[in-house]
Amino acid sequence: MACSCLSDDTWFALSQMRTTTLQVEDPQIIGPNSAGMPEYRLEKVFPVYAVGVSEPDPNLIVSVANTASTLGDPIWDAVKLEAKLEAEKEPILSSFLYASILTHDCLERALSFVLSNRLQNPTLLATQLMDIFSDVIMHNRCIQCSIRLDLQACKDRDPSCLSYCSALLYLKGYHALQTHRVAHTLWNQGRKVLALALQSRVSEVFGVDIHPAAQIGDGILLDHATGVVIGETAVIGNRVSLMQGVTLGGTGKEIGDRHPKIGQGALIGASAIILGNIKIGEGAMVGAGSLVMKDVPPHSMVTGIPAKVIGYVDNQDPSLTMKHDASKEFFKQVAISCKEARSNGAVASKDDGST
Repeated sequence: MACSCLSDDTWFALSQMRTTTLQVEDPQIIGPNSAGMPEYRLEKVFPVYAVGVSEPDPNLIVSVANTASTLGDPIWDAVKLEAKLEAEKEPILSSFLYASILTHDCLERALSFVLSNRLQNPTLLATQLMDIFSDVIMHNRCIQCSIRLDLQACKDRDPSCLSYCSALLYLKGYHALQTHRVAHTLWNQGRKVLALALQSRVSEVFGVDIHPAAQIGDGILLDHATGVVIGETAVIGNRVSLMQGVTLGGTGKEIGDRHPKIGQGALIGASAIILGNIKIGEGAMVGAGSLVMKDVPPHSMVTGIPAKVIGYVDNQDPSLTMKHDASKEFFKQVAISCKEARSNGAVASKDDGST
């Protein structure tokens, strides 16, 4: 049976499938805004991915089947409202906004339209791509959930993201990620040539190269995204943030499981290179420009070429706070530790020489 645009039954089944689920008995409607539309506390719907929240509230389980009549789809409602307001403020964009968002009846179809028009070329028409994207997304409950969690991640973690609407329309990291989700589904269905064709177009248009077989979790942020490369056997957990230029690659021509595994809540800095079948622990932070070729402990901070552990981050996932730097006091302690290590090394060498 075909799935509708995140229907009541779809949401209910989806909520049973996700590892982290919420039941909203109180829809948390704030009330009508100045435009006469209801506003929702979206952090109550997707609290795991809100800034500063690393663990879900076990007392909350999303079950829109019980509250669909009052709650609806808050992400989609927000996107439509923002598009209407933008169309009023910028009349020159009104046709674009209506075609991309306001003429569609759900987020799935709007996203399919946006991706199709971004990726079309003379031999791969927008209408053909629209059929491909719509068919996959409308029949895949996991993707329906993921596109919302990724959108929430963009809004929460990227300070330059003005709205849900702007993320849906303009952020190429979001576009590349959602195209990968479709390509990954096609790959698993055995339609590998079509999946590779989508990968190729994403690489050409967005400058992002993600192999269709790579496994990527929910609530992912590809910030800026230019130059991101993710290999075939790479695995990325939930709530991970990757900056531009990140490479999750292999170390040679070997076959089999050969790419990094990124734990949930990790933050990978700009131009970081992570090579081989190694593990980046949960909540770890990899500094910009680092070369990582060994396992990284959970909640640790690594940097350098080759990367070394220079400290440990708080229990809070760095991917949610997006704090790439450390405090002055932290670096002072690192400097003292390095000085002491060198002094101890010099003393040890001296003792060895005297014996």
